[in-house]
Amino acid sequence: MSAYEVVIKSVPALRVAELTGIAKTMDPSSIGPVVRGLYERLCTGLDRAGIATIGPALAYYEDAGDDENVVVHAALPVDADEGDYEFAVVELQAEAQVASLLHKGSMDNCLPAYQALAQWIDAAGYRNAGPSREVTLACPEDVDGWVTELQEPVAKA
Repeated sequence: MSAYEVVIKSVPALRVAELTGIAKTMDPSSIGPVVRGLYERLCTGLDRAGIATIGPALAYYEDAGDDENVVVHAALPVDADEGDYEFAVVELQAEAQVASLLHKGSMDNCLPAYQALAQWIDAAGYRNAGPSREVTLACPEDVDGWVTELQEPVAKA
């Protein structure tokens, strides 16, 4: 029995400010430093542009197409139009179905949660249907108190 509760839900389209970078692998030790640096630069750029965030941070990842690297997206929801900023303003598409679970603790230890989500998706007769998202719901100073929602777009297999 898994220690995680998985739910299927929809997520709406979302306008975000984002920066992207490259990590060598999907391993948290590779992604972590990249995503932290991107968020630092993104927050600085938003402050300079006078743009406030309107929701929790989210990150998503894509295959870089070279069988090695991963494109890391660090994003914050905003109510802003595209412009001449130090970051991109993009619309993330709505997802009709995501398999979702809550991971508690440092993202350095998220692999068991991702493995549980993948096993649930397979056992429930779904397949992956797009880039996974990580939505930061709580981010206190003590990483043991972090709460991150893992969202995997899915479709029936």
